[in-house]
Amino acid sequence: MKNKYIKKTMLISFILSLFFMLSSCNKPHPSIEGLEDMITNEEDIIHKFIDGDNQKIFQKAFWSNGYPFNCKWSTNNIRFIEDYMSISLTKENDTYYGGEYRTYQRYSYGYYSVCMKAIKCDGVISSFFTYTGYPWDEIDIEFLGDNTTQVQFNYYTNGKDNHEYHHNLGFDASLDFHEYGFYWTPDSITWYVDTKPIYKAVVEIPSHNQQIMVNVWNVHSNISEWAGVFDDSNLPVEAQYKWFAYRPYEGSNKS
Repeated sequence: MKNKYIKKTMLISFILSLFFMLSSCNKPHPSIEGLEDMITNEEDIIHKFIDGDNQKIFQKAFWSNGYPFNCKWSTNNIRFIEDYMSISLTKENDTYYGGEYRTYQRYSYGYYSVCMKAIKCDGVISSFFTYTGYPWDEIDIEFLGDNTTQVQFNYYTNGKDNHEYHHNLGFDASLDFHEYGFYWTPDSITWYVDTKPIYKAVVEIPSHNQQIMVNVWNVHSNISEWAGVFDDSNLPVEAQYKWFAYRPYEGSNKS
């Protein structure tokens, strides 16, 4: 009888803890309370893609990254249409092709933002992030194609990860353009959606200057639990970008 009571108590405790975890998953992180909205000003915008490609600032990737990317980068998959840049995922002769676009310049602490529309397709990632090769520092805004009503925030410091946070957007990021950004300082990273602070990280913060990057790619089958089993029946698909922006943190310098 005692064992039944203990098991019953444990079950109730588990259900309650699960309920509170699920009900609070979309609440603001406690450390963002009191933070103001972060607005992208006209002077912050590095380039509007209505003006087409800017080869003095940006570079198109043309190599293959390997695992966990299940595609090759193709310059043909980056196009400038009307007032946005399109990065597509395509298939040709059993080979998948994605696209990657990056700045030549590396940037330091500050506010980074993008106006974009994500891809809805199982197993496909569309992104906006900063990255430096070695040591490996990175700050991510990623859309996982199996659920574009969420966005994933993440970062790496000297190659160390396990900093993921998923936010329920309250809208489908594949249906319209929205602004996403993060404010990176020496002691924190705060992510924003449509100017509103969402989540703040304060441990193991990256410190090295990074390139601004976007890419579109399909995941290897070994990590299908992350973004869904890749479904190529919907190809081609595309993410759309209107602009990137950067505002330096007070006292920071570009390299």
